[in-house]
Amino acid sequence: MRPVLYRVASTTQETGATVTMTLEAEGEAVPPIAPGQFNMLWSWGVGEAPISVSATTPDGSLIHTIRDVGGVTGALCAKEAGEVVGVRGPFGRGWDVESARGCDVVIVAGGIGLAPLRPVVHATLAERSAFGSVSLVVGARTSEELLFRSELDGWWHDGNITVRTIVDRGSDDWQGNVGIVTNELPRVAVQPGRTVALVCGPEVMMRFVALHLVDRGVAPDRIQVSLERNMQCAIAHCGHCQLAGSFVCADGPVVTWEAAEPLLEVREL
Repeated sequence: MRPVLYRVASTTQETGATVTMTLEAEGEAVPPIAPGQFNMLWSWGVGEAPISVSATTPDGSLIHTIRDVGGVTGALCAKEAGEVVGVRGPFGRGWDVESARGCDVVIVAGGIGLAPLRPVVHATLAERSAFGSVSLVVGARTSEELLFRSELDGWWHDGNITVRTIVDRGSDDWQGNVGIVTNELPRVAVQPGRTVALVCGPEVMMRFVALHLVDRGVAPDRIQVSLERNMQCAIAHCGHCQLAGSFVCADGPVVTWEAAEPLLEVREL
């Protein structure tokens, strides 16, 4: 429960409201982090918030991509190099990348949902021969809100994975596809018996992506989604993120669609 100190090494303005921050331990460091897990980041005098890890480095630095949506995240996004933040973690259940070995992998991200999926892309590229085909579908409201643009371009040009991007609203400088994420899915080759899908984004997007994949024969227990709820303690004590009999901070945020679908059908949850 006690935050350890990390110093801001650098920040990158991804979009108008999103910042990627690299943190280096001042002394004690948090344990190794699995793709899809999150840390609680603390801004002194303001509070703390759960933030997914968007990458790690060989020297143990943490990389978090933060969207300014409130007091705490706004304070974190305003941090400059040299300032100190508190870190608790890692918490939660991450992506089951091991289950995807030997399988085709379909990764679908909407908006800030690419941040927790970015380590999955890194993991598949690091051991590319351990996986079948890898397809990444990324959606955003506009081209200006696409995260990690240079990295997306690099993945696309390298050709080791198939990258598809789509935006809700086009612009004069956008030459790509316009529409919603599910418009791109029919163009992704899916072999149901050997496909594992990992999906993160707005809840409604995840629902329609999962239903599309199920309609194409992918079993619900082979589709993983990352849930988002108001997480406060991160250790399943406070109840803020309770979803029926589960606590998203401990039992998630990553769960199978088989587990998530009946919960998300209840409007009150």
